[in-house]
Amino acid sequence: MRDSEVLYSVELPSPPSSLQLFYNDGGENGDQLLYGTTDGKIGLVQLGRGSAAHRWVLENSSGSVGTRQGGITCMDHHDITGDGVRDLLVGRDDGTIEVFAYEDGDESEPTLRFSTACNESITGIQGAVVGNAGYDEILASTYTGWVFGVTSEPMDRHMTSESGVVHISQESKQKIQKLRLEIDELQQRVLKERDQYQAATQSAFPGISAVPFFSVNDKISLNRSDASYLLSVEVQTAVDNVLLQSDVPIDLLDVEKNSAVVSYSTCDPESGNFLLATYRCQANTTRLEVRIRTIEGQYGTLQAYITPRLQPKCCQVRQYRIKPLSLHSRIHSFDPNRPYNTLTLKGQFTLPEMHAWVVFCLPELPERTPSGERAEFTFVSTFLDTQLQCIYGPGEAVFRSDNISTISILKDVLTKEATRKKVRLDISCEVSEESVVHALHLLHPRLEAQLMLAKQVSLIDALRELGSHETDTSFLSPEYKQILDNADELLAQYRKQPCHLERLYGMITDLFIDKYKFKGVNVKSRVPQLLEILDNYGSLDLQHLINFFQAQ
Repeated sequence: MRDSEVLYSVELPSPPSSLQLFYNDGGENGDQLLYGTTDGKIGLVQLGRGSAAHRWVLENSSGSVGTRQGGITCMDHHDITGDGVRDLLVGRDDGTIEVFAYEDGDESEPTLRFSTACNESITGIQGAVVGNAGYDEILASTYTGWVFGVTSEPMDRHMTSESGVVHISQESKQKIQKLRLEIDELQQRVLKERDQYQAATQSAFPGISAVPFFSVNDKISLNRSDASYLLSVEVQTAVDNVLLQSDVPIDLLDVEKNSAVVSYSTCDPESGNFLLATYRCQANTTRLEVRIRTIEGQYGTLQAYITPRLQPKCCQVRQYRIKPLSLHSRIHSFDPNRPYNTLTLKGQFTLPEMHAWVVFCLPELPERTPSGERAEFTFVSTFLDTQLQCIYGPGEAVFRSDNISTISILKDVLTKEATRKKVRLDISCEVSEESVVHALHLLHPRLEAQLMLAKQVSLIDALRELGSHETDTSFLSPEYKQILDNADELLAQYRKQPCHLERLYGMITDLFIDKYKFKGVNVKSRVPQLLEILDNYGSLDLQHLINFFQAQ
């Protein structure tokens, strides 16, 4: 910006959450800027007078599905490795601290050198010499108020070993003794304050509020890589339990970092209650992560009841909207070379009204109405890679997608919202037959991979039993040997994607019903035939499924 004028904007791969000047001073010419994103990417851009150039983007690929690192909260530069070149220090919202080294200056992505983790989100990070002269440290602060240092001082520097016995230097012994005294003093102060608080709240005339206030740092974000939402809840005191309740069907997926025990309660879907799950946390747990997969077309509210370990008992409720097209994510470019279905709406509506309806349907959109006479946004389905383009202004809105089910969901929801607001709409749809075949081609590799995974997992028990009775398993085919060798990895992958195959079946069924719905034909009686084809998909081919879709 210059004064109050925006000179230009820079398109980033994900929403930014942190900014830092390269090398803390912007680099050689002072025009280089590092950014961190909510989904854990780090990138470098060079800011010119009229435009920006992207130098590199470091993807968040440090773990498998479900174990990816958190979003970037803070960054700094300091020479921790002692090679004369400042390193990049990164703090993440899942408690991870990382040190990256620039091997080739700013010309290529930095390389991860060190990593450590705590159980709380990092709110600030700084490199300095603090505890011991001559040894650099990384100072970090956390959400609950902890400030700690990670030192480059070798821990065995003050230790010697003779005949298997480790001897600690006098200097280290004094440090340990001092730390123990400090911890004991802090524990006594905590116990004293806790007793005073208990006495105040349980007396006949309480001197303080009976309902203690506690702040909650919560966030729900879409993970593009596996089309799931990550809900993180963090409290400044220990969490006792978190109850999740949803009025729409959703799946809870495993998170390896979680130590909480989850239990499910019986729900009555007819009363609008599809999920009741309680996460009971271990002692001193202040942060909880939950992975969720939604179903597009099913929209409503997810509620989290957060109960900390405080007396008297209290609870905070947080609500998260599940949107009709919840698995769509914003992108910057639209591919015009796909077969698209078009939905056109005309009526007596304003730009703010239509924008509010689109915000109701799609995530990652600003609540504020865009400036100008019309708005244009592009989305991609994180589950299927189909695209959606939204162009709207006063009195007219046009939506284009290569997935006919996306258009069907938009038509139903927007019509319902317009009826609720008593706005009359003229609706027209242009359906492309090629788009259905195109969507089936996109679904084919996913369906094939999930069917193969399910088949391999079903054989693991039998192969393991066979292996336990045979000393030599060389007679097994290469395929069976591979399944036996990778059994643990296959089972872990299968557990991380529960109901994945059912979701694919559901998407194909919706595609089939929506295709004929626009023609005014009810084909629900043919769904059992479609499911039979999908069950035998391994022995059939994609063309057999396409032929069924095209049969009148």
